[in-house]
Amino acid sequence: MISVSSKLYTDDVSLLLVLVDTNPFFWSTGTLSFSKFLSHVLSFLNSILLLNQLNQVVVIATGFNSCDYVYDSSVGASNQRAETLLQKLEEFVVKDEELSKEESVNGISSSLLSGSLSMALCYIQRVFRSGHLHPQPRILCLHGSPDGPGQYVAIMNAIFSAQRSMVPIDSCVIGSQHSAFLQQASYITGGVYLKPQQLDGLFQYLSTVFATDLHSRSFLQLPKPVGVDFRASCFCHKSTIDMGYICSVCLSIFCKHHKKCSTCGSVFGQSQADVTVKLNHKRKTPDA
Repeated sequence: MISVSSKLYTDDVSLLLVLVDTNPFFWSTGTLSFSKFLSHVLSFLNSILLLNQLNQVVVIATGFNSCDYVYDSSVGASNQRAETLLQKLEEFVVKDEELSKEESVNGISSSLLSGSLSMALCYIQRVFRSGHLHPQPRILCLHGSPDGPGQYVAIMNAIFSAQRSMVPIDSCVIGSQHSAFLQQASYITGGVYLKPQQLDGLFQYLSTVFATDLHSRSFLQLPKPVGVDFRASCFCHKSTIDMGYICSVCLSIFCKHHKKCSTCGSVFGQSQADVTVKLNHKRKTPDA
């Protein structure tokens, strides 16, 4: 297999994979309607394809229970771009809502971001294997749903895979809260993280920040993150923690001390807190 560093990229030709959040639980409570959001996205996709006739756009829908490819500019007629995308997207939303009705929603209604990231990376790997010369790939996450702690491991694996393949992950968060997962994804892979203040001008944000190719970014002053939330999720309860215990063998994270790692089976020693309690108990016990 050809190494990533030895591949030849065309400077101004981009392969943009857009991950669109279609979670019905988010859009039912969001301030921006889904139809208005799609109008901004369609205008942005058209502008990307107009910048260079060799540019390629792939859209992946990120639902609550599933994710799927809904549009590929390299397949089909260019004059039916909007119709094809909207039709595929509508079919996906209906299918995902049916799956949501079959399963009870408990806890955080997060989108399947880990699945859509994996699909995007698989598509990029197919492009890498197609030849030495190919467009520069990048991923843009248009996300609004809250983070799902249960997806922490899968998302981090996708982030490190993108970093190894030198694929930046850009993030545009349209929800009310920041996404710790996407903050880490953009920071680790060298992408851009942005949370627009005015969602009515979403197209302006997308066209000015995320439309530029990777070669041109070095000449621009793009937004820089004020801070990155590096908190992890524990493997035992799938909850976000500030401090915890890490297995020295497989790097699994736990919120409490365990005698044995549930991931690799390694046996742990006593925690420092338990040792301190036992020492204090011995000091207080009078000698026989």
